[in-house]
Amino acid sequence: MSTFERYLSVWVVLCIIAGVTLGYFLPGVFQAIGGSKIVQVNLPVAILIWLMIIPMLVKIDFAALGQVREHWRGIGVTLFINWGVKPFSVAALATVVGVLVEVPVMLSVVKIVNASVVKIVNASKAWYERSPAVQRNGQALTWW
Repeated sequence: MSTFERYLSVWVVLCIIAGVTLGYFLPGVFQAIGGSKIVQVNLPVAILIWLMIIPMLVKIDFAALGQVREHWRGIGVTLFINWGVKPFSVAALATVVGVLVEVPVMLSVVKIVNASVVKIVNASKAWYERSPAVQRNGQALTWW
């Protein structure tokens, strides 16, 4: 693991502290940045999310996409959770507990869901590692 990856939690906390501090001392600048929207989508958030996603997309073995049918269980679970459960659970949580409480609660929910997904992945590890794409590249695909 690189130094950046090893201390990722520290970097995140430092960035949060820096953001809150800058927002306190320069509220007008951050209100202007936060107000930049197109079709109700906050542009800074959209740009930063893409900056987080692109490195993961680069690691995908696109040649292995032809073998998607072999991994239907994992893909099915991912699609169901992302499109069938998350939108409704987040909306319900925001309605019930409010926006300020939503973030720590959702982080806990994500941790629980990730632990469940890890169990599912570990349970299916044998058939996944036998796939030709994993054997060819020596690593797991990163689409989920």
